[in-house]
Amino acid sequence: QVQLVESGGGLVQPGGSLRLSCAASGIIFRSADMSWYRQAPGKQRELVATLTSGGSTNYAGSLKGRFTISTDSAESTFYLQMNSLKPDDTAVYYCYAWLPATLRRYWGQGTQVTVSS
Repeated sequence: QVQLVESGGGLVQPGGSLRLSCAASGIIFRSADMSWYRQAPGKQRELVATLTSGGSTNYAGSLKGRFTISTDSAESTFYLQMNSLKPDDTAVYYCYAWLPATLRRYWGQGTQVTVSS
């Protein structure tokens, strides 16, 4: 059974940093495209970044350079390092897994990030 559990959200001042974690079970990262999405109040959910099963990384254009995705050496946790945070980064951040071999997708429950002074 696949489970994605996010953590690490919270309140941070503009210019600050946060690292989000996604603890994954039931998934082999090398067989999945792992992504972070976010959804701000009143807006559609948008893609933040993807780490493909082939090891490539893709970022939303406006976030490249400030956000970095990675996994741990055991490939059981997926991270999103967020630097130079802005109020516009306030959103619920979701971990997402897409398994091409089975055409199945999974979402975490989300973690709230609030950037405010």
